[in-house]
Amino acid sequence: MIDHTGLAVSDFAKSKAFYTAALAPLGYSLLMEFPAAERSPDIAGFGEPPEADFWIVAGTPNKPPVHVAFRVETRAKVRAFHEAALAAGGADNGGPGIREHYHANYYAAYVLDPDGHNIEAVCHSPE
Repeated sequence: MIDHTGLAVSDFAKSKAFYTAALAPLGYSLLMEFPAAERSPDIAGFGEPPEADFWIVAGTPNKPPVHVAFRVETRAKVRAFHEAALAAGGADNGGPGIREHYHANYYAAYVLDPDGHNIEAVCHSPE
């Protein structure tokens, strides 16, 4: 089981704003933030209270870009994520819909974050 994951971002403030808005429909919020200090860049942790499980860190973005998928309970949350992420400056990388090549109820949407990371929200349940 994965406890947490993260990725490097080139513009910390821009990415923090993007993820704050894009992940809000999933029930995620900014839970922890550590400003840059000696030997440590800016770091922010997002999650469902009280635990942060998705982190961004200021630095050189991962190459190739990372793919992170957030599992959600409803298709409505997938749609809300996609809409919020686009409004926050994300680029469409696949609108909400069934991806039958994965399985009959794989309902997902994809956006590219400001650094080109492929961020997905997915629901595995029928409507």
